[in-house]
Amino acid sequence: MPFPGEIIALSTVLCWTVSVQFFGAAAREVGAIPVNIIRIFVALLLFSLFLFVRDGVLVPVKFPVHAWIYLSLSGIVGFFIGDIFLFKALVELGPRVAMLLHSLAAPTSAIIGWLFLNESYLLYQWIGIVVTLSGVALVIFERNQKSSSPRKLKVQKISLKGVLYGLAAMLGQAGGYVLSKAGMQTESGYLDAFAATQVRAIAAFVCFIIFFTLSNKWGDVKRALRNSKAVLFTTIGAFIGPFLGVSLSLLALHYLETGVAATFLSLVPVSIIPFSIFFHKEHVSIRAVGGAFTAVFGIYLLMQ
Repeated sequence: MPFPGEIIALSTVLCWTVSVQFFGAAAREVGAIPVNIIRIFVALLLFSLFLFVRDGVLVPVKFPVHAWIYLSLSGIVGFFIGDIFLFKALVELGPRVAMLLHSLAAPTSAIIGWLFLNESYLLYQWIGIVVTLSGVALVIFERNQKSSSPRKLKVQKISLKGVLYGLAAMLGQAGGYVLSKAGMQTESGYLDAFAATQVRAIAAFVCFIIFFTLSNKWGDVKRALRNSKAVLFTTIGAFIGPFLGVSLSLLALHYLETGVAATFLSLVPVSIIPFSIFFHKEHVSIRAVGGAFTAVFGIYLLMQ
């Protein structure tokens, strides 16, 4: 198959674009945090079934210790902390703006590598970071105006709280991706992407159990489980997102450099625009579309 890494990365973009639609709908029904633990639980069942059928084991017990440590940290930072804020951002901002903020994970990962991993970047790559930030700024600082469309499309308001949620989610995604890369690397190559994602999900699920127990919020989960629509949306999203999408994103690292893979994955803010227009009946201005493309172009420059 020609261009396997590119095809896998684009498939990941489609999975993430579709899954956030379901998660956003479920979170609006029952709240962001209950949806998260249901989503992780469903994903764990899918991973365990897949690994049992394929390898005859429920968890990747043969993974080296360093992999369990880094991948668990990645699950805590990305799946637990990052996704709590992502779901809050989905409710507050809608999928389009929330995922645009999420695209800043690519330049943030680059800055983390520059600060802590001794990675170096050329002038045009730094320009790429500035261009990406400018594209996102075009969208989040756009004035909330009424739609002039005769179809009465909805105008998505952008609040400071939502932007802060989105930025926190982005930091979790960036940190989780760097930790995943470190955890999957071995002297002989990369560890299996599906099994690696399961380790991340296990760590996140344990954190959710502790969090719900200490905060006495299991009642919220019970109420969420009684909402059949939210459970259905979360289950579908869990299959498309954490199971397929996240695993494919890690599988893309087998074929592509981290920066190239991150560039492809940054296309989500662009691919989500048609969903916002046709499914959510949202008014998307020319400025917002231009901002999304500008952000992606900046990431392209960064990852060259």
